[in-house]
Amino acid sequence: MLDGAEQFRALLQRGLVIPAHPLALTEDLKLDERRQRALTRYYCDAGSGGVAVGVHTTQFSIRDANVGLFEPVLELALEEVHAFEKRTGKVLAKIGGICGDTQTACLEAATLRRLGYDGGLLSLAALSDASNEALIEHCRAVGETIPLIGFYLQPAVGGRPLNAAFWESFVEIESVVAIKVASFDRYQTMEVLRAVAHSGRGSEIALYTGNDDNIVADLLTEFRFGERTAHFVGGLLGQWAVWTRRAVELLSSVHDVKHNGARLDVVLARGGEITDANAAIFDARHQFRGCIPGIHEVLRRQGLLAGRWCLDPAEALSEGQLDEIDRVYSSYPLLNDDEFVAEHLDRWLA
Repeated sequence: MLDGAEQFRALLQRGLVIPAHPLALTEDLKLDERRQRALTRYYCDAGSGGVAVGVHTTQFSIRDANVGLFEPVLELALEEVHAFEKRTGKVLAKIGGICGDTQTACLEAATLRRLGYDGGLLSLAALSDASNEALIEHCRAVGETIPLIGFYLQPAVGGRPLNAAFWESFVEIESVVAIKVASFDRYQTMEVLRAVAHSGRGSEIALYTGNDDNIVADLLTEFRFGERTAHFVGGLLGQWAVWTRRAVELLSSVHDVKHNGARLDVVLARGGEITDANAAIFDARHQFRGCIPGIHEVLRRQGLLAGRWCLDPAEALSEGQLDEIDRVYSSYPLLNDDEFVAEHLDRWLA
């Protein structure tokens, strides 16, 4: 097992709020370093248990040769996380995204390891036609360099189907420490959970929901497969890139229900509100085409971002999406953490 992997496992098993870190750009589509740092500071101070950088929400095209932002963005986040850890004594999970064919993915894993990241969230989107055997060989190769977090990314935003047989093999890879399930599909989610339950490695492989449309139900449910069980301990979510202070409170409320007998109906009602808000922010009506601009719009309203700009200028809010974001902002004022952001924004931007 890789050095530090057991400590990372133990940290993930606690159950964490892990925002998928966005990319801050200027109007001319250059990195806005000041606001990029401010975002990381926000997530740390909001109570997150870690950050995930270089993932879908960060925009996969940061890796393009003509963009060249993969390593700079990883470095900025790590600098701010280390500063927070030094100041507070709290240790955060530092996760980086990994993409591409095997050669590229292994190089990205080596970059994460060199910089000091704890683990890699492994996207298999680039291997869209690969067999299960080829996928597992790929995962094993990447896992020789860094602890792996499996990633079931929904096809609507670039993922690929991954069947039950794949997950049954994936959970046997020694370097796997967690799986993020973001299939947005109950049946596919159950296949991952069943594989972990039947593997007997539930104490070694932490399950994190990435199902932004079903966050609370995922976190509350004990999934039973005969005498075996599995459960999500936390979330690694694009939805938690906004209103992060409330996400931390939500996970605490879930724990109160599960361990202290707090009222289930209150938390379930909040889950419905979050799903409605996510539909607006993630642009579910248009197959999630506006999900990243939607996240940016919320952060722009709070002053954390200067605009909604994406590396692809054509990536913008869908028709009617802004009205939908207005609607959920008005309907669910308890979901936002605007007051918390306003209180600290000047310091984060300093």
